[in-house]
Parts: sequence; structure tokens; C-alpha cells
Amino acid sequence: MTFTPNSFFIHPVSISIYKVQNDLQLRFKVWNERLASHAKTRAATCEIDGPPPYASTFSHVGWNTHLSADGGTSFSDAIHSWFDEGKDFLYLSGQCRENATCQHYTQVVWATSSNVGCASQLCLRKGDISQIFVCAYYPGGNWEVNGRLVMPYKTGPYCSLCTSSMSGCFRLWDHVDGLCEIPRNPCRMSCGQHGRLNASSCKCMCDPGHTGRLCQVQCSVQCVHGRFKGEECSCLCDVGYGGAECAEKVQFPFHSCDVMIDGDCFVVSSDADTYYGAKSRCQGRRGILVQIHNQKVQDILAFYLSQLESSIEVTDTHSETRNFWIGLTYKPLKDFFRWDTGEMLTFSSFAFGQPDNQGFGNCVELQASSGFNWNDQRCKTQNRYICLHAASHIAQWEDGS
Repeated sequence: MTFTPNSFFIHPVSISIYKVQNDLQLRFKVWNERLASHAKTRAATCEIDGPPPYASTFSHVGWNTHLSADGGTSFSDAIHSWFDEGKDFLYLSGQCRENATCQHYTQVVWATSSNVGCASQLCLRKGDISQIFVCAYYPGGNWEVNGRLVMPYKTGPYCSLCTSSMSGCFRLWDHVDGLCEIPRNPCRMSCGQHGRLNASSCKCMCDPGHTGRLCQVQCSVQCVHGRFKGEECSCLCDVGYGGAECAEKVQFPFHSCDVMIDGDCFVVSSDADTYYGAKSRCQGRRGILVQIHNQKVQDILAFYLSQLESSIEVTDTHSETRNFWIGLTYKPLKDFFRWDTGEMLTFSSFAFGQPDNQGFGNCVELQASSGFNWNDQRCKTQNRYICLHAASHIAQWEDGS
């Protein structure tokens, strides 16, 4: 039978072989299926000292074997028997005690071994059933120079000699110290049984019927044309769909548009928020903070807002709600303004003397006192805002795409 990675790394008894090594410079060992396959091949021979199988994908493999005469030994017992040889390892001389064996121990704790694969096999030997345990390590250990064993580790603070190929120092549950970890999972997270990790974005892609940051929430509803909202079992529908399960085809709500310009829909808010709060509110309504790319749109919006100013009912009576956020921000490190969609600024309508707050006022508003020309403002300021639904976005409602 093949020894599975779960039973090796998650079982507390197996992990204890690492926990007792408080001062050793060790690397976190990753389970390797190819090594497990090689171990299985060797175990199938039922020979404890037999020749190791040819491993074409590994240039230097280390081996540990253990034979249990009664067949009642567990893999944890076998690994502990190897580790228990540590009492016969003399660190200062780098040798085993006289008439003692310690090479199994030195291979288990070999600091630069990063991958392991194990297997066991029931064997019939001279009419009796026994069990052989085999582990393969890569890179291997137990190297000798001029008849002397290379030291398997160095004493000192844990993780102090991790190399640049490591992703950091990893601690296992209540492990007293840490282990050098290779960058197999730079996100340091798992998506469980119902998700797949996107290592480039460090986000989980959940299976149907599951949601949550780690795909840990199971939902009884399904989102036919949409996705779940964060940790909730409620749907965020794709463009053109609505209903509890996003199964209903809906039309674009043109009645909500305050101004239509060349097929684009502009919705003026009656509430106030910070710049990023306004941006989030527009996104929640399947739009974006307004972008102004030409003088025509600037003139029409300025005229509409000036007519609206005396009659609009504002739910937030903050003193600065006469102004309106647009989706433009200043990027201090690059020293330029850019629209939220990433587009560069090709048209501008800054008021006279503006912008004048770069680095302090990094968000842009339509300023009522300047005829609704642009002004850079602190992003935490409470302003009204304008959401834009572009004509191309509205067309998606008709296509249902």
C-alpha cells in the first residue's frame, strides 16, 4: 500500500518527529508522489537492503527502510524508530556511537532534504508475515567526505540559515520552532475540499454551491447567471439578470437615468460619501464613477447640475455636498492623473489654479463654486457623486452577456 501525504503530515504522531527538534536547522518537507512511487517500487521487493530503483527524475535520493517482523507496526512507529537513533548520534564528532546505527536519524533530520515520499508493503518471508516501510528523500543526505559524515544540520536559532529559494519560516500548529519552507504555496492558504487556489491572485475559486474566502460556506441556492456575494449565500447577478438566483432576464432600468448623452446613462446621487465609498456604491449599482472624456459631456453635466442645485433633495446635509465626485485620481508615484478604469487623461477641465493639492488631495470633484469645473480634493471628503452606465455596458443587458 502507498503511504498517503495526509496520514504523514497531518497525523499528530508523525508531526512530533519535527516538534522535538527545537534547535535544528530543518526545511519543511513536501510530499512528493514520484518519490512515493519509487518507495513503493522498492518496498515491493520486500528486501530491506535491496538496490534502490532507478529514479530518472532525481539525481540524489536518500533512503530509509524499516522491517517489522510481526506486521503490527504503524508508519509512525517506523519513523519514530528512525528518529530514536538520534540518541546514538554524536553531534560534535559527526559520528554514531560505537556499535550503533544512526544513519536513519541523520536522513530524517537532514537539513537540505525538501521532498519525501513513502510506502509500505506486507511481505511473506520464510512463512511469516512481515511489513516493510520505505521512505525516499530528495535531495538525499548522509554524504561523507574523507570517511567522515557531513553534518546533517547546524545548531543555532531556527530558520536562521534558510536560503533564498525558501518562502519563509513555517510553523506547524503548536510547533515550538519553525521550519524553512519552499515556495510551493506562496499564498500560505488552502481552499479546502471545495475550491482551487489561484496562486497568482491568492484567491480561491469555489466549486458550485460554495462561497467564502476559503470556500468554506455551503449554500442551498444556486446563482444561475451570477456569483455569491463574499461570505453570503445571496447572489450578485451578471449584467442583464435578476431574481434571487439570477435566473430572470431583466431590462436596463432607463428610468433611473438622470441624463442620457450619446447612449450613456448618468445617475446623480442624492446621498454623500467619501471618494472610495462613492466608487463602491456605483460598482454596487453595476456602474462606475463618471468619466468625462470631452467638452460636450462636461458642458451638459455642468448645466444639469447647476439647474439641479437649487432643487435636489439631499439626504446627507454635510456642508460640502454641493460638489460631485468623478472617477479620476492622482497617482503620486507616477505624477499623473488617471481614470479608475486605468485610462490616461486626454481631456481635462480643471478650474483656474487647479490642481493644487497633489499628494494631499488625490481625488477629483466637480466643484460647484467653479461652475462644476474640476478640483483636486481630499478623498475622505463627503461629496455627492455621479454614476455612469456606458452605452457598451447597457448593450450587455440586451445581449445577456
